[in-house]
Parts: sequence; structure tokens; C-alpha cells
Amino acid sequence: MLELEHRFRVVDVHVQLPTDEHGSTGPHTAPETVEREMQQAGVVRSVTFPEPRPEEGPYLTANNAVARHSVERPFLAFARLAGPRDPGSSASSRLRNLTASRKEYHAGPEAVEQYAYDDRFHGFVVDPLHDGLPDEAVVDVLGEVGLPVLVRAGTGFPPDAVARTLLGRGFPVILAHFGGYPLDREATERTIELLASHDDLYVDTSFVRFREPMERALLEHPDRVLFGSGAPGVHPNVGVMELLTLDVSEDKMRRAFSKNAVRVVDGLAPEAAD
Repeated sequence: MLELEHRFRVVDVHVQLPTDEHGSTGPHTAPETVEREMQQAGVVRSVTFPEPRPEEGPYLTANNAVARHSVERPFLAFARLAGPRDPGSSASSRLRNLTASRKEYHAGPEAVEQYAYDDRFHGFVVDPLHDGLPDEAVVDVLGEVGLPVLVRAGTGFPPDAVARTLLGRGFPVILAHFGGYPLDREATERTIELLASHDDLYVDTSFVRFREPMERALLEHPDRVLFGSGAPGVHPNVGVMELLTLDVSEDKMRRAFSKNAVRVVDGLAPEAAD
């Protein structure tokens, strides 16, 4: 594929690296392939994290594999955390959460501290729909260490649930897919409303696909939108082109492509080594 030419510095906050139980990757999602596609799209630095596991088990091997694959590449590893709480809002979910206890494969406060002070990791990923929601003790420690947390929400864990459980807890939240995956316009619009009342909330553009919400967010909250491609599920060229074709100023594009992200994730800054 031809390289995409543009004049922006681009960093990507949403790249998933699939790994098996041994930390190996497949040929189509190998770090070398992802790195090459990023170069084709003009992306200079990327946040990477493991894909959700197919069954219950610890993320230690997968997190360490992503960190290992990031060495000498323009990747920044985020550690994925699993938790014991049901992310649902039904009465049965609330009842289950009253007695929910951490299992051995769930992240505890000590694990969060270890990741936070390991210079291989630059933040965390919380994916309640796949991995469960971390308990209050873990969320408290996330606030103490203050690293950014990428939250993968969706129809089963909507933006208001994110606000209720994770916002205002002492760490910046990057809400993936504008909180509207898969293609939920109402949730996307609700996320943009939450930007007005939560200074610690940011959104990434992965899998949004709608022009109007992205343009609205950049016009109303130009400092909160971060570029995310959703690679390797889609080629990063797709996400870059979607942003390039929005009807917004170059300054707002520049903010979304890199200036906003470097304020949230220190390792994405130019001085951190392009």
C-alpha cells in the first residue's frame, strides 16, 4: 500500500496486539507488520495493549509480551487489567457485585503498583465488557499512580456507567470509540455531553465512523479528542484519512493527531524519541 502523505505529526492511542498464551503473535498481526502499517500511515508513536483473552486467566503473560514487542519499536505498552465486578446496571448485576471477590487472575492493588512503577508500561486498559470491572481498591490505586486509563466501553457499559464508576477518580480516562461502540450514535452524543462536565475525560476516534460527532467534539472540546486507529483490525490509513477529511481547521486536526495525546501520555511526546 502506498504511504499516506500529510503534514501532521500523528500518534495513535489505540492499537491492539494479539498474542497467544506464550506471548507470540500471528503473521498478520505481528509487531513488524503493525509497525510497517503505522509507517505507511505516517504514525510515529502508538499505544499498544493485549487483545481480550478468549477465556478467564491472567493477563500477565500478554502484558509482558506487548511490553517486550515494544522494545526498539515506536510502541508504548499499556497493561490490561481484569476485575471481578459485573459492569451491568441491572438489579442482578448490583446484587452480584455486593459479594464479588477478586480471583487470582484479577488485578489487585499490588499488581497496579508494579505496572505503574515498571518503566515498560505507560498506562492501563480497562475493558469491563470482556474482563470485568476492577474493584474499588484497584480504582483507588489507579488514582494514586495517576497514569492514563484507556476504557473500552460500549452498549453494555455505556458512557454514564463510565462516569459513575471511573471518572473523577484521580486519573485521566481515554474513552475508546467515543463510548459508542458498535456505531451507537446516541451513546456517542452522550459521551460528548460528558466532556463538558468531566475535565479528566478524553475520547479516541477508533471505529467511530461518523463525521458529525467527531466534528462536533473537535469544535466544542478541541483539547479532548485523541486519534486512535483501532489497528490492526483496520489499517491505520483508514483512521488517518477519516480525520483528514473532517471539516475542521488544521489547528484542531493537529491537536487531535498529536498535541492532545502528548498531554495525556507523556511517552508520546516528540522528545520521548520518535
